[in-house]
Amino acid sequence: MSWTELLVTSRYPDFAEEALLAQGAVSVTMTDAGDEPVLEPAPGATPLWQHTITRGLFHPEVDLEQVRGVLRELLPDSAELVFEQRRVEDKDWINAWLQHAKPMRFGTADAPGLWICPSGHRIEEAAATVVQLDPGLAFGTGTHPSTALCLQWLAEHDLAGKKVLDYGCGSGILAIAALKRGAVHADAVDIDPQALTATLGNAQLNDVDGRLRCASVAQFTEQAVDEAVDIVLANILAKPLMQLAPMLAQRLRPGGHIVLAGVLQSQADEVRSAYAPWFDFDQDGLREDWARISGTRCVTDS
Repeated sequence: MSWTELLVTSRYPDFAEEALLAQGAVSVTMTDAGDEPVLEPAPGATPLWQHTITRGLFHPEVDLEQVRGVLRELLPDSAELVFEQRRVEDKDWINAWLQHAKPMRFGTADAPGLWICPSGHRIEEAAATVVQLDPGLAFGTGTHPSTALCLQWLAEHDLAGKKVLDYGCGSGILAIAALKRGAVHADAVDIDPQALTATLGNAQLNDVDGRLRCASVAQFTEQAVDEAVDIVLANILAKPLMQLAPMLAQRLRPGGHIVLAGVLQSQADEVRSAYAPWFDFDQDGLREDWARISGTRCVTDS
């Protein structure tokens, strides 16, 4: 089987990565468009080249013209984007990722950590929360800054007894981490059937599938609105987040918490404004060019 690769030259490669994954890319890699060495980075830093090509791998039946149209709509430098399309022969992309993936720890140094652990690794830290992960053909491994910001929030908050909605669940990494941190139930929602398949598989791998309900967007829309949750997690993209603001606010009980990611720092004010009628906000979490917006649902809407 052959695949189709879409190469995107953008001033926002991280954002291009997020958009390609949201459009169903099986994998995304970044390569140097010039000849610029990246030397030993500082701890926690993820440097990129000044001129970076973001490469998304797609099933051959995917309409890449539609993907290009979505990227032109979403990326801040849409007028400057350069696209190239190539055919790529088959490879075991999931195992290729697993060969290079390493466990990642989230949380503070003086408390048991939340670990995202690819297959084949063991965590020896006492009392740690460990999420075993096989991303499948879905977004969410913990390496992207937007996912890492959400995992850090989950590691720092008390989730015992909470009901959680993970809207745009991808691999299920956030919903499963919440359940392993003590949440009693999670709804995992995604527009992509591959994401729901990956989420259910990862939930079974972590023995939390009995407390998780997977649903397509259409199925979730039909569920009763009075099933309010305590925490809403939405790691998607800025424009969909703004469109979803009334619905996500309605699904959250007064006093509950919302965590929004997939937002560039330059977009944070606009996204925050869309949620301002319903929420009091925390200080943003920041990592590289990305922002996490979190807040508490007001008892009385403004």
